[in-house]
Amino acid sequence: MGVLARADAEAITARLAEAPALPRHARLRGPETGLVMARGRQGGDGAPFNLGEMTVTRCSVRLADGLVGHAYVAGRDTRQAELAAVLDAALQDPSRRPALLSAVIEPLAAAQAARATREAAKAAATRVEFFTMATMR
Repeated sequence: MGVLARADAEAITARLAEAPALPRHARLRGPETGLVMARGRQGGDGAPFNLGEMTVTRCSVRLADGLVGHAYVAGRDTRQAELAAVLDAALQDPSRRPALLSAVIEPLAAAQAARATREAAKAAATRVEFFTMATMR
């Protein structure tokens, strides 16, 4: 679900073109957009504090065979939330799961990992070493 929450609707739709057809579904809730409070901790282990609000879109669907899927995604992309909810439900079916994992989830995860590696390399290029400061006395 994390992979689907980080992928945009266009990327999911592009991967679904190579996957088996998704089953029909009925909306149980949404897609609806609202706000949630993002919390943080100073230093990762300090006292929690309210960082601020962020926009979230949620959706719940039921497939024709009764499986229910839910999704929460950051932002206002209702199509992404609905696709993620349908995929959540479809991935619960053992007969559909392997095909959806190989056609949709694994390629999206690989693309996200590659993007994270590129961003880390770009950030590493701007790293400043304070070697002289540490050795001066």
